[in-house]
Amino acid sequence: MTAAENVCYTLINVPMDSEPPSEISLKNDLKGDVKLKTEALKKVIIMILNGEKLPGLLMTIIRFVLPLQDHTIKKLLLVFWEIVPKTTPDGRLLQEMILVCDAYRKDLQHPNEFIRGSTLRFLCKLKEAELLEPLMPAIRACLEHRHSYVRRNAVLAIYTIYRNFEHLIPDAPELIHDFLVNEKDASCKRNAFMMLIHADQDRALDYLSTCIDQVQTFGDILQLVIVELIYKVCHANPSERARFIRCIYNLLQSSSPAVKYEAAGTLVTLSSAPTAIKAAAQCYIDLIIKESDNNVKLIVLDRLVELKEHPSHERVLQDLVMDILRVLSTPDLEVRKKTLQLALDLVSSRNVEELVIVLKKEVIKTNNVTEHEDTDKYRQLLVRTLHSCSVRFPDMAANVIPVLMEFLSDNNEAAAADVLEFVREAIQRFDNLRPLIVEKMLEVFHSIKSVKIYRGALWILGEYCSTKEDIQSVMTEVRRSLGEIPIVESEIKKEAGELKPEEEVSVGPAQKLVTEMGTYATQSALSSSRPAKKEEDRPPLRGFLLDGDFFVAASLATTLTKIALRYVSLVQEKKKQNSFNAEAMLLMATILHLGKSSLPKKPITDDDVDRISLCLKVLSECSPLMNDIFNKECRQSLSHMLSAKLEEEKLSQKKESEKRNVTVQPDDPISFMQLTAKNEMSSKEDQFQLSLLAAMGNTQRKEAADPLASKLNKVTQLTGFSDPVYAEAYVHVNQYDIVLDVLVVNQTSDTLQNCTLELATLGDLKLVEKPSPLTLAPHDFANIKANVKVASTENGIIFGNVVYDVSGAASDRNCVVLSDIHIDIMDYIQPASCTDAEFRQMWAEFEWENKVTVNTNIVDLNEYLQHILKSTNMKCLTPEKALSGYCGFMAANLYARSIFGEDALANVSIEKPIHLGPEAPVTGHIRIRAKSQGMALSLGDKINLSQKKTSL
Repeated sequence: MTAAENVCYTLINVPMDSEPPSEISLKNDLKGDVKLKTEALKKVIIMILNGEKLPGLLMTIIRFVLPLQDHTIKKLLLVFWEIVPKTTPDGRLLQEMILVCDAYRKDLQHPNEFIRGSTLRFLCKLKEAELLEPLMPAIRACLEHRHSYVRRNAVLAIYTIYRNFEHLIPDAPELIHDFLVNEKDASCKRNAFMMLIHADQDRALDYLSTCIDQVQTFGDILQLVIVELIYKVCHANPSERARFIRCIYNLLQSSSPAVKYEAAGTLVTLSSAPTAIKAAAQCYIDLIIKESDNNVKLIVLDRLVELKEHPSHERVLQDLVMDILRVLSTPDLEVRKKTLQLALDLVSSRNVEELVIVLKKEVIKTNNVTEHEDTDKYRQLLVRTLHSCSVRFPDMAANVIPVLMEFLSDNNEAAAADVLEFVREAIQRFDNLRPLIVEKMLEVFHSIKSVKIYRGALWILGEYCSTKEDIQSVMTEVRRSLGEIPIVESEIKKEAGELKPEEEVSVGPAQKLVTEMGTYATQSALSSSRPAKKEEDRPPLRGFLLDGDFFVAASLATTLTKIALRYVSLVQEKKKQNSFNAEAMLLMATILHLGKSSLPKKPITDDDVDRISLCLKVLSECSPLMNDIFNKECRQSLSHMLSAKLEEEKLSQKKESEKRNVTVQPDDPISFMQLTAKNEMSSKEDQFQLSLLAAMGNTQRKEAADPLASKLNKVTQLTGFSDPVYAEAYVHVNQYDIVLDVLVVNQTSDTLQNCTLELATLGDLKLVEKPSPLTLAPHDFANIKANVKVASTENGIIFGNVVYDVSGAASDRNCVVLSDIHIDIMDYIQPASCTDAEFRQMWAEFEWENKVTVNTNIVDLNEYLQHILKSTNMKCLTPEKALSGYCGFMAANLYARSIFGEDALANVSIEKPIHLGPEAPVTGHIRIRAKSQGMALSLGDKINLSQKKTSL
């Protein structure tokens, strides 16, 4: 039986705090008025759900409750008859049930359509053919009822009865087919068509053939079922595709988003023709734009990403890049991020120009928007996307750079830092763009507000200004940014209070005040108003220095040294050379003087003093060696870094493309479609069934080929072999819940009644439902399933016991305590990657830190790192090149993300104590940082447990 055909049973929330009433008091209440009967019936239902039998109440309910016409009572009775035991211990039907059967025959002929319909729904859940047989004529009659609620439930009742007991209604498919032809209501047609799909597919196809042109006019619930039928038929019999594919194309134009989504998914699996892929992709894009729910947008975007993974479909999607970019109108950052990534993966030389134009417009738009918390992050995303486009397609860089450089003066430091990184790479890679970049940099230099960006801009100007005019311009900009020099003297003059023209004496208006005695007192105020010197009035560089940020001064000194040395080589006149050098040295000296004075908020550090002094010394001596170091080797190290980065990117792209390219080996077996089992080919898998299972949390992951990683590895023994009840559990971790499949074996020669698995949880776990009690025959076994909900990434423990009664024994309930089940955090952690800047930002933000001391028997640094990566599911962000070689110590950054979206960071600092000999184990620390305490502690525990390598 498929998941789609499982009957849904009624679930009732049971309050556990109340004391269970006695059978006598319940009998009395069931004979009382309607209100008392209602409450008593609820209590009876709850007690039966908890495993009580209550056989003495059956006749009381039939006599005093069943004849009532009250609707609440009738609804409760449907639940009661669903759960009450209907047979004797030897399996025969109870005599009393004949009376119940007669009552339901009357309800099926009741004038009220709600009572008829709900009775028909109840009959879907009955498993006793003897009870259903007398009701068949009444059920058939309900198919012709005037109300659609009764008719649609009659169809469902006939379907379940036909499936379970075909002999009761052998002509059901024919009956339902005739009903379907004449039916007008959409929900009734949907149920009838659904039944024909599962009971008699040929009749369903006959009906669809007669009305295939009117499919677009049907209701969406019927259209969904038609899509499912076409999917199943075309997969079982590919020759039928031509007959029905036009119908799927028409359903792409349906007014219902659900139908469009399913039709597009079905079309992709049925046909790989470019027109079909284009139509499906266009349909997905329309859905993303028109649907308001962000979750829906993300799900449909995932489908587009899946389409892109197929090499033959990628080219079709490349033509739709501009349509995909329409999704950027969504304000949600996650949707925009995924869209930009998809567009970047699909960009080619044919459409890169259009892509860049759209992205430039989007960047400009973010500049004028009133600040929203995500605007800055979105701007960062756009800058990074443009950066990637320019690196891959160098012709675009000239269009992009002028627009982006406006953002260097942005208040948001993160976006400006991304622009700066891009500019640095562009100016190094593209020689022809250097004059343009230097010119734009000089334009925006004065308006830069962030000290970090200022330092970067100074470095770029110092490194790449190669003409005499540019060098002069840099010096002019620096002088303008520093303000009047010497700085100390000019600041002291301002502080000394020499009145400037803007300072004036003002007389305030006379104020009348009332004294305590009630008389008036007059007071006039003569005040000298000295306007507070605002930070903005100062030139930017002067402001940074007075705030005590002298690191920028060290950067400035290096820049001045570089341009002064370059100026000396460009200009032949000795006078001009000396004049320029002297100006550069004056600026450095005045900054040193300021640093040593008491004017800045923080004094200059010794490192910065050393740096500036070194630069002064270099300029005073002008040795060729220093000239080489300052003007050649700095650029070479940048060049090495960029080439290493590019190499790494190419390597990761190559790995990605290798994953996607499906290579077929010469000796691979050939699959003949006619000979394959239904589950052998991925295209033959029932997508509807898989999606339904995924929604129910029963995603069937493919187990690893390695036998050690098979199911047996996840089996936990809960009791001992000598216990009266042996139990073991298979722990299956789905995305947000854990399914415990517990095998319970009765090892005694007695019958165990009310054998119940009682579970409790520790940590962020929650038991969804209480497992129902069982009766175990001597040496019998049974499987009990329990669902546990998971809310966050931390180690959890499930513990509990098995309780049971021994039949015929007078003693109390017996109890077997179970071993604890430890839920492994590794099931929720997946490797992920982020940039260095993001890592540093998260490292600064996360408040929970766990420091783990390395205690291992591994003697090699790299081997230890690989062991930690394997046992924690984390990814190493430090590039391979940085870790290669051997120097006795190693530092690496690790990163992972949980399925709940929580980030985990780790920094490994380890060394090899050489003085203790070659066989000495690795020592050091691992620092873990996370947003939540549970994540940091659980990851630390995991590392502690798995540090030592076990010898196999």
